[in-house]
Amino acid sequence: MSPTPISVIIADDHRVVREGLATILGAVDGVHVAGLAADGAQAVDLAARHEADVVLMDLHMPGTDGVEATRRLKTDRPATAIVVLTTYTDDDSILAALEAGATGYLTKNASAADIHRAIEAAACGHAMLDPLAAARLIHASRRADPGHTAKNAALPDGLTEREAQVLGLIAEGLSNAEIAARLYLSRSTVKTHIHQIFAKTGSRDRPQAIVYAHRHGIRAEEDPAQRNG
Repeated sequence: MSPTPISVIIADDHRVVREGLATILGAVDGVHVAGLAADGAQAVDLAARHEADVVLMDLHMPGTDGVEATRRLKTDRPATAIVVLTTYTDDDSILAALEAGATGYLTKNASAADIHRAIEAAACGHAMLDPLAAARLIHASRRADPGHTAKNAALPDGLTEREAQVLGLIAEGLSNAEIAARLYLSRSTVKTHIHQIFAKTGSRDRPQAIVYAHRHGIRAEEDPAQRNG
């Protein structure tokens, strides 16, 4: 028996775009386009009606925009993943979408293969960011107010000093292996810290953790403590 296809709603206020995406995704094995929405409100309604797995969401639409629609969906249907597909790569748009609950963020020059991968990743609960969006997000975290860094302020949500250090390095774009080398920790210890960070901050994935770090001014220290965690 073939696996159940991923049910997708496409939301974009430009008819040619949403119909073009429907044509592209309709030819992809393992993906079923369940509906097309011209605005965020329609996207929320169609996602509920069809019990969609993923919504491919434009950001700037008339009426209910993509950010508000994402927020509503994550409240009403948390199991539905949202992948943003937009022309906007400014910090505010990326942060707003991810903070609202988007799992992926792609620009409209993404290839069909990129969109397919992002949909598959989102359906499995994983994040996928366009390289430019990821770079902008990391850049935004580096511009956090130094007056509110973890080093000289009370840590939020019960984060330990070591967890704040790890979170700061996540926000710098470092991998688990790179964090382990920087802090002289084992990879398994880093994974444990990241699990605790996600639990304490309510982050589902690294992009959400970077948004959290940005909002709370948590950055990597210049000379992190070189001690066992």
